[in-house]
Amino acid sequence: MELKECINFLLTTAQHNVFQLMSTKLAAYDITPSQYGVLACLWGKSHATPKQIAEVLSLETSTISGVLDRMQKKDLIDRVINKEDRREVQVMITEKGRALEAPISRIIDEVNEQVLRSFSEAEVARLKDDLRRIANLDFSASN
Repeated sequence: MELKECINFLLTTAQHNVFQLMSTKLAAYDITPSQYGVLACLWGKSHATPKQIAEVLSLETSTISGVLDRMQKKDLIDRVINKEDRREVQVMITEKGRALEAPISRIIDEVNEQVLRSFSEAEVARLKDDLRRIANLDFSASN
């Protein structure tokens, strides 16, 4: 199969282009796309555990830990021990992190609009459906 016909190549290239655009737009707020993901998990909630955030973002818990470290240094989140279960760490958004919801949400809307500009409404719906289908494939039983 030719490289440019390989689904991995196409998905990786598309993801890289969107990631670069999003990174550029979020840079004004000193936020990365991964940090946006964490903030989005916390906006409207009192807290979440690192494991819950990692599951929503489809990341390893070890990966999310580094993201949380950087966000805590920027005073976007706090990590506190659950008083009822001292084994559990709760991630809580700070006022600084909460204040970013409106401007960052506008940027995300702009990026989505810019990326999908050349697609019809039906094509956007189909693209999202197809990407969800790929994202939900389970290859664990097949070899």
